[in-house]
Amino acid sequence: MLNKVWRRNRNWTKLAAILTIAVALSSCGNSTNKEEAANTGAAGAGGEKEIVEFKYPDNPGFDLVYLADELGYFDGTSTRPKYVGKVAAPQVIPLVGTGDIDFGARMVPLVISAIASGADIKVVSAGGKTLQEAPHMKYFVRNDGSIKTPKDLEGKTIGFNSFGACAEFVSKKWFKEQGVDISKINFLVVPDDKQEQTLEQGGIDLAIIHAPYSGKAEYNEKLVKLWSDYDLDGGLGGMAPYSVNGKFARNHPEAVRDFVSAIAKTANWVNANPEEAKKIIAKRIGIDVKYVDRYAYVDDLVVTEEPIQYYIDILEEYDKIPKGKVSVKDVYTNEFNEFATKASL
Repeated sequence: MLNKVWRRNRNWTKLAAILTIAVALSSCGNSTNKEEAANTGAAGAGGEKEIVEFKYPDNPGFDLVYLADELGYFDGTSTRPKYVGKVAAPQVIPLVGTGDIDFGARMVPLVISAIASGADIKVVSAGGKTLQEAPHMKYFVRNDGSIKTPKDLEGKTIGFNSFGACAEFVSKKWFKEQGVDISKINFLVVPDDKQEQTLEQGGIDLAIIHAPYSGKAEYNEKLVKLWSDYDLDGGLGGMAPYSVNGKFARNHPEAVRDFVSAIAKTANWVNANPEEAKKIIAKRIGIDVKYVDRYAYVDDLVVTEEPIQYYIDILEEYDKIPKGKVSVKDVYTNEFNEFATKASL
């Protein structure tokens, strides 16, 4: 009898110990350990992927991340966007460099300058592709005949979305080629969604507006379009790539691969379905779809070197970076792009 009681008590003791360990593990899993697993992308219970959230700006505009999210291209992957609110365009690349946001879509010269300054950042996918029918940016003036040629801009004020990016360097390069003294031009930072109104009211004399907002300006009878960036350089300076914080990429390579795959598939979808894409963006930013300019993207978002070298040369010419400080290979990698990997096999 005593032996039976002892065995019964021993079994209860073992059961209690097992339950205690289970509760402890459960408690840990719901706090620090779970958070660490999510941050490292470790497999969860049942072998399911833990989701790594990447911090991303919630800016108005035509952006592959928003489209991929809307279309479900992040579903089933190891990563999801965590929108951190609106971030001013000039701050996007600096914040990627510090890790306050994990990815950012801004022009190549900003990334090159950041790398030259020691920022831990890398281009991981291409972005927009400038076509004659789908330019990256358009140049508008008031419809009063006062400005018709580049030389007419001397003594005038030009609005663009930020210094150090395409609107500044593509324009200055072309203006100089047209014999313009750019030291006589005043450049003023005005957000893309405010430029049409600022130009119409006389605050600036020429507006350099990016899609999708350039489409609405083209419907404004008080304005006239003079050029697009395609007219200036055939689209060479129009690639707006996606860059990643270096520490994030090293800690979460699978999440970066899933991110690049998701936006590359989205880019190909946009190229095949431009009108459907415009409808999604029109709804997101709250404007009539007829005002949304078309976007085109580099096939599979595979990065090529020519657009990067184009901006390295410009930055060196304007003494923005020391000559030889940054090479093309310092700026980008295609290692996270499944399409580039397959193409190289």
